[in-house]
Amino acid sequence: MRAVWSFWTKPYRKQSVGMSSWGSEFHHLLAWALSFNLAKKHLSKTALYTDSEGARFLADDLGLEFDQVSTELNNIRNYDPEWWSLGKLYTYRAQREPFVHIDCDVFLDRPLPDWLLSAPVFGQNLEWFEIGKSCYEPELFEAALLGMGGGWLPAEWLWYRKSGLGQEAVNCGILGGSAVSFLNYYAEQAIRVVEHPGNAMGWPLVGLPSGHMFLLEQYLLNACVRYEQHHSPSKYGTVSLATLFNSSEQFYNDGERARFGYTHLIGRLKSNPDCRRMLERRVSAEYPAYYERCVAMTRQG
Repeated sequence: MRAVWSFWTKPYRKQSVGMSSWGSEFHHLLAWALSFNLAKKHLSKTALYTDSEGARFLADDLGLEFDQVSTELNNIRNYDPEWWSLGKLYTYRAQREPFVHIDCDVFLDRPLPDWLLSAPVFGQNLEWFEIGKSCYEPELFEAALLGMGGGWLPAEWLWYRKSGLGQEAVNCGILGGSAVSFLNYYAEQAIRVVEHPGNAMGWPLVGLPSGHMFLLEQYLLNACVRYEQHHSPSKYGTVSLATLFNSSEQFYNDGERARFGYTHLIGRLKSNPDCRRMLERRVSAEYPAYYERCVAMTRQG
């Protein structure tokens, strides 16, 4: 299966969105070196979707040897970097064969299991939430966009909210599958929410887009899956969702992560001192040439 990474440099260069979450560019570089080299052991093809600056940064300067480097993300150079996962959505939409997208803060010490990779759609884990009691706030998002009149949200979103089903999102530390046309479609719907002219009047009411990108990437994905499962026949064939971990609770269990050889430095873990030392220790021991490049690039910066 094809392993894919994405890197839109504009959010990363905006301190409040990207770089500050790592604490330093040095550790960000170390993470890229470790994520890429570990996954390359297990997956047959590798690709990077980025912009021109990202291609220079990761492929030319750091020297990560991707089989393909695409500068597809030059197409979003003029977008607000607060839409920080828009680069991932553009990357999902661009795929034409089964793939797994891997965030650069995800490290695969073991191959992902065959039962996961063979699924039509898969992600890291489901995240159940209760309306009004979570960082996921679809009801507020809807009110801001649709309350002004002329706003637009996908039919799958609106159906899922009214379905009576438990509300869940899919953590996209990893995301992929064999149902490529479906994943393209889901990504297109998410991108359309951002780009739809009818939503322009609602954005000031939404607040910073960065706080809602999990809705567009992770909540909408599950909404699209559930919609296809409840509307027969599906135009995408069999669309089912598998997750490496059954729940957030299982993911946060140290023993379960160790069993799968899976690490994801979510949020503040990126700047956690123990995690930073782990990156330094592993890259210097296992990939010393990359470690030296990370040091040199940081000094040059």
